[in-house]
Amino acid sequence: MMKTLIIYWFRHDLRVSDNLALNHACDLACELDAELLPVFCHTTAYGCLRTTQTIWGFARMSSHRQAFLLDTLVDLRQQLSSYQLELLELDGELCEQTDFFAYVAKHYDDVRFVCEDIAAPEEIAQRKGLQDLGFSVQAIWQSTMLNPDDFEFELIEMPDQFTAFRHKVEAARYTVRAPVPTQLARLQTLPSSTMQQLILHFGAKRIGEKHALTHDQRSSFPYWESAFQGGSRSAMQHLANYFSTDLAHSYKQTRNQLSGVDFSTKFSPWLASGALSAPQIIHALQNFEQTHGKSDSSYWIWFELLWRDYFRFLHRKYGAQLYRPSGLCKTPIELPAFDPARFHQWTHAATGDALIDAAMCELRMTGYVSNRQRQQVASYWLHELAGDWRVGAAWFESQLLDCDVYSNQGNWLYLAGLGTDPRGYLGGRWFDPQKQAKQHDADGRYRRLWNML
Repeated sequence: MMKTLIIYWFRHDLRVSDNLALNHACDLACELDAELLPVFCHTTAYGCLRTTQTIWGFARMSSHRQAFLLDTLVDLRQQLSSYQLELLELDGELCEQTDFFAYVAKHYDDVRFVCEDIAAPEEIAQRKGLQDLGFSVQAIWQSTMLNPDDFEFELIEMPDQFTAFRHKVEAARYTVRAPVPTQLARLQTLPSSTMQQLILHFGAKRIGEKHALTHDQRSSFPYWESAFQGGSRSAMQHLANYFSTDLAHSYKQTRNQLSGVDFSTKFSPWLASGALSAPQIIHALQNFEQTHGKSDSSYWIWFELLWRDYFRFLHRKYGAQLYRPSGLCKTPIELPAFDPARFHQWTHAATGDALIDAAMCELRMTGYVSNRQRQQVASYWLHELAGDWRVGAAWFESQLLDCDVYSNQGNWLYLAGLGTDPRGYLGGRWFDPQKQAKQHDADGRYRRLWNML
């Protein structure tokens, strides 16, 4: 009798609930009377167990990001275990697991992969690597709150400017799907002996102890505390807690503050890892508005999630063009040479500008910094220090707990004038450090908090 194995490849969707791609894998396994094996890869792009550096000499993933990822994976393993499934963690790119493929080929006649669709070049190359080996790979789009298949226009024709895109989307009144329950209970699981052999021979050696990290109590996202830990359970509890208060009705007024756990929604780290989905947030938001009414602030939560969708759809439209040195600029741009001394000043809070140094200290010490400060330090790197935007984007990717490949690339291109901002290269997204300090830290509280005054 022919034996089939469906491998569900977890990527940036580290959750069981509201996971369309995982549900598709479950449906396929039931249809084919197949077994399902959940897999996660510690790759160079995401959580590699080996030391991996950028071309500029720093780690692609900081210790803070790794710690948050490890908590997320612990939570995912526990969720899967309730369905008698165990997560197989592999070290390295999936397409390079030749010994693993040889083993499953001995035990199964047909091996197929299902995963989340990610429209960024490195992630596309990972999937193509599997396909080049002859495997069937079904990739399911699920990371946006809006379904692009509902649009009355093709993504290749979407407006480049966010405001025009927003007007088009809001005029059409597209609906966000309701979160879907998991289908895992329907599954035939792998025989325990097979799973034990797979883990014994191919499972990545998990990092037994987290890196020796100083838990800085000044953090605005203390991920080491149970309320902010990685994983879906903490995410869903935070979601419920947030909308049990009236914070959604003050979000627009507080979102530009610099410090604290309540000034912004704090959904982004869980969104970035996929422990929380955009439809889950929108569903909770809609329930809140039905009970407490709508406001400019509650609308602004939708607005920010639409920005997130927008950067994803831009990747679907432009793909690798967004990763060129000149971005979407039609003429080549001569980017500044990398200056290690200036980069060290910026990353190690030694620029001499107290507000910038406070933000860069917070980022390095905690893995988090407010959205307002992200824009300010990015502007400082681009304008005052004449830095290469790609270096700044790579540093944010390395450090931020909530780094999202789409939004990180899109925001840095936008600020550099090489994305969809019509002002052009370094044309107008400059944040005056002195003005910003007076506007957002007039009493110096934030700078004193990080010992910069």
